[in-house]
Amino acid sequence: MNATEHPAEVNVAGPAAANAVRTDAPTLDPRAFRSALGMFATGVTIVTARLPDGTRLGTTVNSFNSVSLSPALVLWSLSKGSSALAGFQGCSHYAVNVLGVAQQALAERFASRVPDRWAGVAHGDGLGGAPLLPGAVATFECANRSRYDEGDHVIFVGEVAACGHLPDAAPLLFHGGRFYTEHPL
Repeated sequence: MNATEHPAEVNVAGPAAANAVRTDAPTLDPRAFRSALGMFATGVTIVTARLPDGTRLGTTVNSFNSVSLSPALVLWSLSKGSSALAGFQGCSHYAVNVLGVAQQALAERFASRVPDRWAGVAHGDGLGGAPLLPGAVATFECANRSRYDEGDHVIFVGEVAACGHLPDAAPLLFHGGRFYTEHPL
């Protein structure tokens, strides 16, 4: 069969569609969109950095994923309304700390607006001074490679220079507005 015999089966996701701009997008209910996104279970991370003046940054992020194995690239996104945005845009390095199940309180703390998120929080120093959180099930130390403005967020692409993980550690998961841990099937 070819596309002329069955026009409904034409693949519109090819190279031309990748650069297409859709101008007839329907108005979407933001609450319904957020609720639907919440059905995608994610890991929970805290992305950290240190500014040249020594200021530590940290924010809870669940928009983390891999991009490429060669070169080793990962991405995450941050709201344009975040008070930490300028710091993350200007830092040379950052670390993505994938949280373990015992780190729920830390995830909540770095997602809140407490004045000093770092008070009493143990950490080591990674590349560029980016804080590494003990107990994280995985860490990715990244050079701040590129950024893309999209919608109400900035997408950060990091080139991974170092990484590590704790074998057999249980990750912290987020789904439907609640925290979970894994259970093998």
